[in-house]
Amino acid sequence: MTTHDIELTVNETEVELTVDSRTLLVHALREDLDYTGPKVGCESSKCGACTVELDGDAVKSCTVLAVQADGASVRTVEGFADGDDLHPIQQQFSAEHGLQCGYCTPGMVTTTKHLLESNPDPTREEIRTALKGNICRCTGYQNVVNAVESAAAALAAGEGESAPDDVELQTDYPTPGED
Repeated sequence: MTTHDIELTVNETEVELTVDSRTLLVHALREDLDYTGPKVGCESSKCGACTVELDGDAVKSCTVLAVQADGASVRTVEGFADGDDLHPIQQQFSAEHGLQCGYCTPGMVTTTKHLLESNPDPTREEIRTALKGNICRCTGYQNVVNAVESAAAALAAGEGESAPDDVELQTDYPTPGED
């Protein structure tokens, strides 16, 4: 097994790690650095659950070897929030119910961020085209598209710097099998 020492900036934090030549970026992020936002769905670039920003571009991290990212800047969905305040895109996915199980959400949010940076006022068709590389088995996409539209409007209006007062996120989920 050949290993390499690499340096990355992940969510504005410089990190050094040693990886095997064959380690995918998604695995380095999840297993070595404990970032759980990027999900491992298909490992063949079809589902988009592993999408992260790599040097400002939205990429599927299951298609990038960690050694290829040496010296790069990576932003996972965990890096979008400002402290305890969700990014406006994250807020709108919550407010518009653009998620159900949440597995695809980090990839959807990352792709949405990339779309809105290049096209701040997309049509519904442009939204659907941008998200075509992200698979969701739960929502049917209607609420996802609504969330992207709402996020575009919120960003254009300069809104969404903190979570809306009427949105309370549940964080105390029961463990299955416990009363």
